[in-house]
Amino acid sequence: MSIVERTGTQILPARQFAARLAGFLYLFTNATAMFSFYARGQVYVRGDALQTARNLEASERLFRAGIAGELITVAGVVMLVVALYTILEPVNRSFALLAAFWRLLENVVLAIIPLNAFVALSLLSGADYLRVIDAQQLQALAHTFLRLHLAGYRIGFLFLGLGSAVFAWLWLKSRYIPRWLAVLGIVASMVMALAELAIIAFPALAAVVGLFYMAPMGVFEFTLGGWLLVKGLRAPISNEGGASR
Repeated sequence: MSIVERTGTQILPARQFAARLAGFLYLFTNATAMFSFYARGQVYVRGDALQTARNLEASERLFRAGIAGELITVAGVVMLVVALYTILEPVNRSFALLAAFWRLLENVVLAIIPLNAFVALSLLSGADYLRVIDAQQLQALAHTFLRLHLAGYRIGFLFLGLGSAVFAWLWLKSRYIPRWLAVLGIVASMVMALAELAIIAFPALAAVVGLFYMAPMGVFEFTLGGWLLVKGLRAPISNEGGASR
C-alpha cells in the first residue's frame, strides 16, 4: 500500500497535504492565467495589425510580464496534475493516468506557444536586420504570430477539458468531495472541450460564443480549489471508490 492510500476510514496526512496543495494551485494558477489573459488583451487587437503593433510598443513590459505569467501557470498546473494523480490514482489508476497525460499534453502545448509571442516581439523590435522588410509587413507578420499564440490555446484547452472531465469523474467515484461539485466538473469540462473542438472546426463560432463557455470551468475550479484548501478530503471513501488496478 502506498503512503497516500487510506487506512481504515482515515485519510493519511500525505494525501490531505496533496489535496490542500491542489486547492492552492487551482486558485493560484487561475489567478496567474487571468493576469496573462489581461496582459494579452491590452496589446492584441483582432484584425488590426497597426494598433496591435502600437500597443505592443507602448506596453511591452506588461506583455512580457504576461508571458512570464503564462509560464508560471504552466509550472503550477504541472504541480497540480501531480497532486491530483496522487489523490485519485487509487480510485482507478488507468483513468488517472489518462487524465494526467491529457493535462500534461495541454501544458506541453501551452509551454510552447509563447514562442509565437517572442517572435512577434522580435519582428517589432526595430533590429537592423529587419530593415529589409517593409514596416507594414512586419506588423502583419507580428499580428499573425500573436493570432497563432491565441490559436494554440484552443488546442491546449481542448486537452484541458478532456483531462479535467476524467479527473472530475474520479472525484465523483471517490466521494472525496460533494457529488454536486464533481458533477459540475464533468459538465464544465466537457462543455470546454466540445466548445474548443467546435470552434476549431467552425471558427465563426468564436464570435458567437465569446468566452462564456469557459465560465462553468472557472466556477468549478475556483469552488474546488477553495473546498480543498479549506476542508480537504472527506472521509471515509466509499467501497465504490476503492482502489482499482
